[in-house]
Formats: sequence, structure tokens, C-alpha cells
Amino acid sequence: MQKGIRALIGAVLLGNLGQAAAGKLDAELAAIVNDAQRPLSGLSVLAIRDGKVTYQQQFGLRRIDTTGSGGAAPVTPQTMFRIASISKMMTTFGVMKLAEEGKLKLDADAGDYLGFALRNPNYPERAITLRHLLSHTSTLRDDGGYFWSAGTALRAVLVPDGKMWARDGEPGQYFTYSNLNWAVIGTIMERVTGERFDRLMKRLLLAPMGLRGGYNPAEFSPQEVADTATLYRRRTRDTETWDSKGPWIAQVDDFGVAAPQDPPGLDNYVIGTNATPFSPTGGLRISAGDLGKIMLMLINHGRHEGKQIIRPASLALMFGEQWRFNGRNGDTLKGLYHSWGLGTQRFVDVRGNMGGMPQDGRFNAVGHLGEAYGLVSTFAVDLKKKQGIVSLIGGFGSDPDAAPGQHSAHTRAEEQILDAIFQRAVLGRDD
Repeated sequence: MQKGIRALIGAVLLGNLGQAAAGKLDAELAAIVNDAQRPLSGLSVLAIRDGKVTYQQQFGLRRIDTTGSGGAAPVTPQTMFRIASISKMMTTFGVMKLAEEGKLKLDADAGDYLGFALRNPNYPERAITLRHLLSHTSTLRDDGGYFWSAGTALRAVLVPDGKMWARDGEPGQYFTYSNLNWAVIGTIMERVTGERFDRLMKRLLLAPMGLRGGYNPAEFSPQEVADTATLYRRRTRDTETWDSKGPWIAQVDDFGVAAPQDPPGLDNYVIGTNATPFSPTGGLRISAGDLGKIMLMLINHGRHEGKQIIRPASLALMFGEQWRFNGRNGDTLKGLYHSWGLGTQRFVDVRGNMGGMPQDGRFNAVGHLGEAYGLVSTFAVDLKKKQGIVSLIGGFGSDPDAAPGQHSAHTRAEEQILDAIFQRAVLGRDD
């Protein structure tokens, strides 16, 4: 492993992609994964053009032998990754399904669903709604945390004098990306259904589409556990020190060493008090191929294999603009965020490259990004042109912040991957 990660070249789904373009794209992506100075532990990608999958490929390893037991395993088409914040968009599909069933209303007071008042003490007269939570304009902040054990109730931590309340604008006015919003959203979903969040999402989204994985690996089948990628960095977990020449260090989902366990305290879990043990924020494990199925469902106006998974009107609400940066009404996180829907990012044309997406103004994408525990993920789809990209990076061998993108808010490796896929698999260029 010290000599670099071997790229595993799997089957290519050609579709509209020519053989020459596919071969060149394989080589380009393998070179990025195997970069001696900035290697990646693994990569799984998928591209859609004209409403069809044109390219699907995997590189590197989903399990690295860090114990000397010989347990290395490659990334395959079945490999599932913990996709980080793309999970928020998937959770939002669940919210919209419950809204379709009449169990939730976007503009109702969220406190009415929670069973306790949800108010920013700086704006006590202003109700906080699901629309505010889904568009990151709720005024909740992550400073006081956004994960608590199963025995802790959100009611006890969302206290008026806590660190999680902002002062820079009343609810609905100012955008700041906050994971805590989805802790509240997941708990509301449990309250109105009486179902545990992980099982609820399986019922609402995964099972109807025949998708593998979920938000709780402890309930996975043995094969699903075997197919779940460990996320890595060449960085310590505690001191967060990078060593690009050191060993890969497992960050999460190290199931080759220890089997997945239920969240602590789950035996005493009270549904509807705190959904954070299942991470509505970032905890979905799913493959690039299954994300491709979701992307095609969106392109096909909410239909999958003849079934209406979600109504077109719900999708229009999700992807329609709820907030846009005007120079003073939000935190863009160094230029990454400029427009937002409900649980979805809108990659508007900023800095000449669609807000950090591939360098071509013809890709008018919506979707979500993710970053956690070494993984960096992208789900971006142009619904009108029926084009899309899924990219799941399993871990970085060097500090990604030390190699920023040259024309975007992404890291250089992300930028190179997205540009290569867009040019060859979406546009079909083989020059």
C-alpha cells in the first residue's frame, strides 16, 4: 500500500459514451486516485446523459488492510459509502412524502410537531417552520452540537440560552448551513409517524425503489455490511494531524475490524425525542449505482419502474429557489453556497463555473454535496437536460485543504474528477 493504491478497473457502462472517451476517462480518474502526492483511498462514480447511465466505474479500495490480516477489498459497483450531507436531500424526500400524506406542512410552526416551543430567544415572536429548517434559514447553528445519544431528548438541549441560536437575522431571512436543522427535521418525522427514523426512511424511499443500505448499519444484511466502504484519511482521528506518507487510518465504518453496532442506548430510545443517533444529517450508506437510480427517478418526474415515488409538484418545491445570496443575507462558506431550495443546493452560475461544478455553463445543476470522515461526495443533476454526475471519494491521503480547486470552491481532486466526468461522460468528448 505504501507504493500507491492500485486502481481497479471494472465494467464500463457505455450507453452514449464512445469507447475512446471511456478509456481516456478511466485513465484520467485512475491517475487522480493513484496520485503519488495526493492519493485517494477509493472512488465510485456514475454519469447520466440523455436520461441514461453512460458511465459507471470504480477505483481503489473499500477496505484497506490496516491490521496485517490481509483483509483488503476493492471498490465494486455494489460498494456503499456513508454519503455525508447528500443524506440531507434523501431525508428531504421523506419529508415531502409525509407532506403529500398530509402529515406535515412546510409553513406550520415546527414546535407544534415537536411538542415544545422552538424559538430563537433573539426573535421570540417569530415561528420556525419546516421551510426554514429545510432551507438553512432557521437561525439554528451547530456551535452547541448536532448529535446526542439515544437517551438525550432534543427538548433538553435546544434551550433558549444555548449556543445554537443566531443573532444575524430572524428566521427566514439569513442563510447559514447548519446540520442541527436535520436533527430537528428527523425528530419531527418520527413524531408525526411514530416510526424510528432509520426504518421510516427505508419505508418511504429505499424499499419502494429497491435500494440497498440505509441509515443504520446494525440492521444491514451480512452482504450489505461486507459491501460498506470504510472511510479513511492519512490523518489521526484525535489530533487531526495529516501524514501523507503515513498509513491509512480508518475514520468510520471499519466493519472489516468490528461489526456494526446499534447506537448506544437504543434499548431505551423514545421515538420522536431525538433522531440524531441515526444521523438524518449524514448517515445514509448507499452505492453510486443506487444514487444513480434516484437521479433517474428525479429526471423522470418522480417515477421509478412505473411507480410514482414522489409527486412532480413535491420535486418542484424541493428544487425551486428558497434563498439566494444578495451579498449580505447569508454565509456562502467561501463561495460554495449561493442558492438553496428545500434540502437541496442549486449550483447557480457563480465565478464562471456553475458555483463550483464542471466548467461549462450548459450544466444547470441541482443536488447536494457531502464531506465527512474523509469522504467527499457529489450528487448533481440537470433535470431539464437529463444529465447528472455522482462521485463518491472514500478518503484523502493528504490534506485536501492544502490543494484547493483552481476554478471552484472544491478541492483540486474533486474538481479534476467532476471536470473529467462532465467532459467525457456527460458531453461525450474524446479529444
